[in-house]
This record gives sequence, structure tokens and C-alpha cells, in this order.
Amino acid sequence: MNVLPEGLPLAAEFPAAHREQWQQLVEGVLRKSGAQPADGAAAERALTTELPDGLRARPLYTAEDAPTPPGYPGFPPFVRGGRPQGSTVAGWDVRQRHADPDRRRTNEAVLADLEHGVGSLWLELGGAGLPVSALPEALTGVYLDLAAVSLDAGPEFGAAAAQLFALYEQREVSPGAAAGNLGADPLGLQARTGETGRTAALLAEATALAARCAAEYPGVRALTVDALPYHEAGASPAQELGCSLATGVAYLRALTAAGLSVDAALGQLEFRYAADADQFLTIAKFRAARRLWARVAEVSGAGAEASAQRQHAVTSRVMMTARDPWVNMLRTTVACLAAGVGGADAVTVLPFDSALGLPDPFARRIARNTQSVLLEESHLARVVDPAGGSWYVEQLTEELARAAWAWFQEIERAGGQQAALGSGLVGERIAATWAERSVKLARRREPVTGVSEFPHLDEQPLVREPGPAGPGGGLPQVRRAEAYEALRDRSDAHLAATGARPTLFLASLGTASAHTARTTFAANLFQAGGIATTGAEGTDAVAFAEAFTASGATVACLCSSDALYGEHAGAVAAALKAAGARRVLLAGRPGEQRAAYEAAGVDGFVAAGGDAVATLAGLLAEITGAGTDTTSSTDESKVA
Repeated sequence: MNVLPEGLPLAAEFPAAHREQWQQLVEGVLRKSGAQPADGAAAERALTTELPDGLRARPLYTAEDAPTPPGYPGFPPFVRGGRPQGSTVAGWDVRQRHADPDRRRTNEAVLADLEHGVGSLWLELGGAGLPVSALPEALTGVYLDLAAVSLDAGPEFGAAAAQLFALYEQREVSPGAAAGNLGADPLGLQARTGETGRTAALLAEATALAARCAAEYPGVRALTVDALPYHEAGASPAQELGCSLATGVAYLRALTAAGLSVDAALGQLEFRYAADADQFLTIAKFRAARRLWARVAEVSGAGAEASAQRQHAVTSRVMMTARDPWVNMLRTTVACLAAGVGGADAVTVLPFDSALGLPDPFARRIARNTQSVLLEESHLARVVDPAGGSWYVEQLTEELARAAWAWFQEIERAGGQQAALGSGLVGERIAATWAERSVKLARRREPVTGVSEFPHLDEQPLVREPGPAGPGGGLPQVRRAEAYEALRDRSDAHLAATGARPTLFLASLGTASAHTARTTFAANLFQAGGIATTGAEGTDAVAFAEAFTASGATVACLCSSDALYGEHAGAVAAALKAAGARRVLLAGRPGEQRAAYEAAGVDGFVAAGGDAVATLAGLLAEITGAGTDTTSSTDESKVA
């Protein structure tokens, strides 16, 4: 056994590695796979992943990529956490959301949550949930000096705050022991409703509440800077951060103008951000948010202790699916992990059935247990800033912060968040971002497991009681799966009306080894639109025609290797057309054989990277007779 001298690194016996060597190895691998990079640098660029906001995830990071040192946990610029100890003492705050209008059921759910690991409550009141007048009943049996309460009452935040203050007095809760948030967010309400007439009055009311909290209830914050309206409209991470900064600055100006000191004003704000299943981007978002807000606090003249941003993370509604909702458990687990690692102070995991309506007790239990497992079994909070020191995460945090700051500056130049909302700047920019992302979703470049990939047509649907609609009329609310779920709804309607799903015939040419890859691709694609598949395999055109007739389908798709297409595709396509097929597709890109295939009767081609949503919509119309739009499968630029 080799014994190294004391203090000598273990890697000292190995020759130093250089980036150029790694690039050459990558270049060799890519050449073997058929790619032809010009050199090692081009090979590295070929493995780079494009992210939102013009960011890029490179395949290799070294110490040379490390940005400016991010400081220490608990000290400006707070990239590594708002407190020196992070969440290591008691973990982050497990905060459960409740929006059931039934006061009795809400109280039962609240008590069950608090008994099984939840640390604080997030109550939706008014039109979005429980009636404001029902708040005392909903909190029956809750020790308000132990459990923090965060309210979200939309325009009724003043009435809700009055109810909570009255409860503190009735139950003799010491003002120093009360904790939570009154949830006033006039600009967030404007974003959700599009209404501008009440913003000034609501902001004045929120400012008065903040003054009272600062004077009487030091543990209660009056305002929430809610970035969820922007995220749920399709905003990128930088846009979400930039809008939150602009909103926070607007509130800071109003509070200081009303007489609060800068430090006191900062203490009245809590920021709410979405956490999604993009683990590293979520981690970087929470770290970048603290850095950006620390800069705002610094130029405002705040003290270091008041400059740390208080963060509430909520698992993203945009990523949740109504189809195959069980997969949402995986999405929310990753999102919760990312929020915790990113340093969020409080985390809310939405129940897996939240896209369907009001969650049932099992779903709420899974939501809170997700956090319990990560905290108590995985010990995720025992390390302060576990992502710190990762060159990738540090660089991503830096780049995201710069992109968000640029958007924030643009909003400020437009007159601030209220003006940018009123002029349509925010809505238009977010809409453009979502339109770009929708193209990726439609082309399945951003897959949605259980919906656009690996769908299960025979799943038993979960039925939930509809929840309150909440405010609307402003920024839209979007979900990644909505286009595909609309297609599945059309399929369900056809099944209910006829007793059978829209069906497509797969003609798998040759043996399994030749056709399985494309047969699997095609079946996965068509089922994502609610189109069931049946089929046969072989090379006999007559046998395929007979099987097609027996299937009752009206559309067929050929699936095989390029070599077998050259031998049999023409004859089989012609036979299927003669058997009554209204449309014959071919899985794969036709290349130079396109004209020959079309002459034989192939009407269109389906391949990875095409517009799956348009293709499936056209096929559903063709199969069900609900329309005559067939353009989606005849142009290779639109195929899936």
C-alpha cells in the first residue's frame, strides 16, 4: 500500500487532467454516435442544454467557472441562506394549504395536519376558499401561540386580519408569541384580476396593517410578495424573480413613505415563489432571490440583519397534471427537495390531486409526509446550503440573478410593477415566454410523464369535489399538460358516446427487432392524444389489409426500420388504402424516399420533434368525424 506524505493530496500520484483532454474524449464518443463535431470545443457545445432566460447548462464546470464568492450563510448577500445555521436546528417550516369552504372540514383537516408534523397553516379565505367570517371556527382547537397562521384573503385581507387579531385577544395570545402573515398583496391581486382601480386603496390599507404589526405584533408580517401569479401565467424563473423584486420595491416605498423605517418595512414582507421539478434551476432561483433582495436592501440603507429575504416555497401548479395524477407525487418530492436545498424558510407541498379539485385526506397526508420523509429520514436540513460550492449551481445562480435583475430594471423603467401590469408589459412578455415553451411541450421536447409520454388510457379517473375558482380576469393560469389533457377529454367524450375510443391501426413490418422501436414510439404518441392502438406484424400486405378491416380502424400507421420500409412500405400502404384506410402514416422521417412513399399511398409522417398536439388533433378529427382538419399529418414540419 502506498503511503502518501502528510499533507499531500490523494490525487498527487495522478497526472493533472486538462479540459482539452476531456473535450477530445467527448469528440471521439460523438463521432462514434454519428455526429461530426469540428473539434473538441464544438463537441462540448453539442452537449450544452438550453435553459429559459437565455441560460445554458454546460456539460462540464471547473473552478475557473466559479463566480464571485457567495459569502457565508446568514450574511449578505445571503446567497447561502438567510440564517447562519440554515434549517439545521428545526428544519424548514412545513406549511400546509387549506382552501375548503366548509369550515368543519377545514378545522378537521387543520387539526390533523398540526397533529402529524405541520408547523404552520396557509388559509385561503374569501372567494378563493373559506369565508372570512368562518376563520374562528376553522382555527378552533389551534394553539395560536405555537402554530403560525398565514392568510390569503385577496381583497378581504383587512377583514381577515381583524378576525385574526380578535382571536389573538380572545385567546390571550401574547403579542410577542403571535406569528404568521396577513397576506396583503394588492399588486398580486391586480395581476390575478386585471383590476387597477382598487390597488391604491388596498395598498394604503396594507400599509396601515403593516404599521400595526410592526408596533404590536413583531412576529406577524402584513404583506406577501406573491410571485405565483406570474409563474402560473407561464413566466420564466427570471421573470418571476424580476416581478417579485419590482413588487417588493413598490411595497418598500409605500411602507417607508408611511413612516416605517427601512428595517421595519423589510420585516413586514414575505416572498412566495414556486418550486418545480427542475431541481437545479429551483435551487438557483431561491439562492438568486436572496441575493437580489439583499442588493435592494443594501441600496435602501438597511441593516444587515434586516436584509435577509423571508421565503415561502410552493410546489408549482404549472407542473401538476389531472391525468395520471399519481406522478405528481414524484414531481412535488423533487420540487420540495429543491426548495429545501435552496434555503426556503417555509415550504408548501400541494397535494397530488390538487389539479382535480379539493384534495382528500389521503392526498393531504402524502403532501405533509413528503416533507416529513425529507426532513426526518433523509435529513435534508442537516447541512447548511448543501448546494454551495457546486460550480454548476453557483454559476447558474449568478446567471439567473443577472437575468432577473435586467427584467426588474426594465419594469422599473416602465414606471414600476403597477404601471407595468396596467400597460400590459408584464402580461405580454410572460405570454411570449409561455408561447415559446408551449412549442416545446407540443413537440414533446419537454415531456410530461403520464400525459405526453407513457400515457395510460385505461387509468381510472380520480374524482374530486371542485374547489373555489378564486380571482380571475388578469394573468391566465396555465399548466404544462393542458393541451394533451384537452385531447384526452375529446377521446373520453367519444368513448362515452360510442362505447369505444378512437382507434388507429399499427402495421408493424417485419420482426420485433425491426419494428419495436418505432411501434413503441407511435403507440406512445397516439395514446398521448387519447387514440388507442391495435395492429398486426409481418410483411404480407394482404394479411395487413385483412387485419385492418377486422380492427374497425379508419387510419393506419406503418412502423419498421428504414430498410424494411424500402422493401414493403409501398405494397402495404397500397393494400391498406384499398382496404378503406382514409389515412396512412409512416413512423420516421422519409428522407429521399418521400416521393416514392407518397406515390404508394402514404399521406404523412410522424417523427420525434414534430408538433404532436397538432398531429393528434387532426387525427382525432379524422377518426371521430368531428372535423376535416388533416393538415397536421401531411407536412413533415408538423409531424410528431
